[in-house]
Amino acid sequence: MNREALDELKHQIPLMGYLQANDWQPARPLSRGRWMGLCPLHEDHQPSFLVDPNKDLFYCYGCGRGGDVIRFAELYHQVRFPQALAMLCQWRGVAPLLQETARFYGIQLHRHSEAVAYLHQRGIRSPELIEHMRIGYAPGGCLRGWLMQLGYTLPALCQAGLVTAVGYDSYSHRIVFPLEGNLYGRSISLSAPPHRFLPGSKGGLYGWEQARLCPEVILVEGLFDYAVLWQAGFRNITCSLGTRLNARQLRQLCEGTRTVYLAFDADFNSSGQQAAQCLSQSLRERGIPARLVSLPDGHDPSSFFVGGGNAHEFHRLLEEASL
Repeated sequence: MNREALDELKHQIPLMGYLQANDWQPARPLSRGRWMGLCPLHEDHQPSFLVDPNKDLFYCYGCGRGGDVIRFAELYHQVRFPQALAMLCQWRGVAPLLQETARFYGIQLHRHSEAVAYLHQRGIRSPELIEHMRIGYAPGGCLRGWLMQLGYTLPALCQAGLVTAVGYDSYSHRIVFPLEGNLYGRSISLSAPPHRFLPGSKGGLYGWEQARLCPEVILVEGLFDYAVLWQAGFRNITCSLGTRLNARQLRQLCEGTRTVYLAFDADFNSSGQQAAQCLSQSLRERGIPARLVSLPDGHDPSSFFVGGGNAHEFHRLLEEASL
């Protein structure tokens, strides 16, 4: 990529917009349109991260690092320059495409009784919840034609991972949850792999914008766990999309002061409990109190509610959570 193309990329992705898309919040305004906030590149307790939107530059007085949006992507995602460029190019082009895809899948959900039946089987019945999570359904065989009618090219669909190399929809017979810069698809068929993401990062913690304001946060593994708890009235809930948190998700949990309740799956092989133990230790080393929620053997939060559990009983599990 030549200098002109680099300048055009930076023009199309303003630094402030990219920072805010990655959960950075300015703390106070300065002169000449500049802003100061906590640094997202290290554990910052006093605002030391200066952003100049007019120049599209940042500098941290705490860790001494600074630069443009490309340099920020390198440092924040811990990648080299070429990978940072690729991530920014994908972020620039994929966001509107994924929004259109999510809207299309949302329309499909109530057109397919098998999708609604699967949600009911998983304990999801609330229209408010479905709207909140923008849950959709990918029947397969129709997304490609729809998006190409809207003007998207086949190479663009393939690059985003929405269409396979031979031209088929990548998501078929899957309940779809839109994520930040990605899509999660849960197969409703036993003949296909259960989980599917688009290529690229799974992003930050799901539902973090609302949860981050709470002094106590419940962290779960999966989106169906998140769904049943939200439906039961819990709003201090967030999801890591697996037991292994990426660097950004760990930073999110550690910013500010809060207690984290780890409600991971009580797997028969103890994998969920072991992952929760390791994470709780990492959080405590960073000064974040963590408590382990003990679910009945073989259950996750989703199956706990589907099996007859209720909000009162889950509150009791939170009260009994161990350090």
